[in-house]
Amino acid sequence: MKDAIGNVQRIVVLGGTSDIALATVVKLTQARPGVQVTLAARPSERRAAAAAALEARGMQVTEIDFEATDRTSYERAIASVFATGGDVDVVMLAFGLLGDQERAWQDVDAALALVQVNYAAAVACGVLVAARLRAQGHGAIIAISSVAGERPRRSNFVYGSTKAGMDAFYTGLGDALERDGVQVLVVRPGFVRTKMTAGLAAAPLSQAPEQVAEVIVAGLRAGRHTVWAPPAMRWVMSVLRHLPRPVFKRLPV
Repeated sequence: MKDAIGNVQRIVVLGGTSDIALATVVKLTQARPGVQVTLAARPSERRAAAAAALEARGMQVTEIDFEATDRTSYERAIASVFATGGDVDVVMLAFGLLGDQERAWQDVDAALALVQVNYAAAVACGVLVAARLRAQGHGAIIAISSVAGERPRRSNFVYGSTKAGMDAFYTGLGDALERDGVQVLVVRPGFVRTKMTAGLAAAPLSQAPEQVAEVIVAGLRAGRHTVWAPPAMRWVMSVLRHLPRPVFKRLPV
């Protein structure tokens, strides 16, 4: 639970190896010793390394197994988090799958894999976490969406469609939870230079995870419902959303 001056004391990251999420944890806590952090992710060297890096900053880190393709796994993980350790201040939904975009619109299994991770599991986890935070009467959910969901384009429309659904769910969830004292912040980054995008050509306005983290933390503290990273992306997407389809289809995006 937050301390007397509003500092978060306990953070849970679903998708605990996310570069954006880990940068946000560091920014949000300002390396205050004793903050409890739970990293929920598949067992891996990446998870262990992430835990070690946060512990080196003085945080108390717990690792738990979390698999977005397995309902039993994520239900068990969320139940475990809220059953021990006291109240949770912030839950970050930071898991996702980019996939092979050309394969995804031509292969049923590839398409459904994206739907399962980016939409179905994200919605299910949102429902489960929301119930727990409502019972607490306080807390915040940070949902990492994407500008790809604002107007899906030819180059990644399957991924974009899953993010559009996820974004809509968490936007509505924020409205539903407002009277219960629970904040939901939907984050819409553009291209971010992370492990997930390694090997891809960086798009204009691309950012590092630490830059996205600054936007997230500022939005959370200001009580915002939605943020774009970088902030200028809001206006870029506003223009793109309103372009006529024949014009939009000719853009090199």
